[in-house]
Amino acid sequence: MAFVKAQDGTDLYVKDWGEGRPVVLIHGWPLTADSWEHQALYLAENGYRVVAYDRRGFGRSGKPWNGYDYDTMSDDLSSVMAELDLRDAAIVGFSMGGGEVSRYMSRHGGKRVRQAALISSIAPFMGQADDNPDGVPADVLRGILDGIRNDRPAFFENFLKDFFGDGTSAGGVSAATRHWAWGMAMMASPRATLECANAFALTDLRPDMAAFEVPTLVVHGTGDQTVPIDPTGRAAAKMIASATLKEYEGAPHGLTETHKDQLNADLADFLEG
Repeated sequence: MAFVKAQDGTDLYVKDWGEGRPVVLIHGWPLTADSWEHQALYLAENGYRVVAYDRRGFGRSGKPWNGYDYDTMSDDLSSVMAELDLRDAAIVGFSMGGGEVSRYMSRHGGKRVRQAALISSIAPFMGQADDNPDGVPADVLRGILDGIRNDRPAFFENFLKDFFGDGTSAGGVSAATRHWAWGMAMMASPRATLECANAFALTDLRPDMAAFEVPTLVVHGTGDQTVPIDPTGRAAAKMIASATLKEYEGAPHGLTETHKDQLNADLADFLEG
């Protein structure tokens, strides 16, 4: 099946590989399901049914004007789960995809889910506030939004260097990989790109953390300059009773690429457990 209909009729592009217990991979901003290439192939080759879909507004999915809030996007995840009749599943969110996982656990009661994973996730709250002093300041978000509006291609060309930790001891990818990721970013609608930036930066998911009643893997790089670990990965691990935190020393945000073998192994161990 190539597409699933969301509740509002938006077409969601879905890749469905392999056989076995389902693992649903939810991509980050501003990418597509293709960004899970290493994990999807590895898990499908090792006995899992891997489902990865393009978020509304991104990749090959429909690009409506509205619907870029976490309630709607978690409803999209629910539509994928129901349409494909996925049961006993693991749901894995990278970066802003951790928001869909979190809101799905609370809004949809974790239906059909046996395990969850937050990878370089923005949950529980990325934005700086009086009660979240380690969060990202509002002027950083304004700079992102202004950069996208002014020259989206140039913004993402530079953004992806920090995303993958280019120039750091534990990061860095080939120019070809950056170009590949840039191409994914350019597939998104400008509206979705902007609205999703607001969603992941401003949505307070701390109340959703209590809804995690399944074993949860939290993976985050200590060198993440895009989504700092203290208000996100470390905070989530403290708030989720069943969480296991794995910190990758020096790893950047895009560790699905830079630390793909380590992540694959950790995911496999977690799923088997």
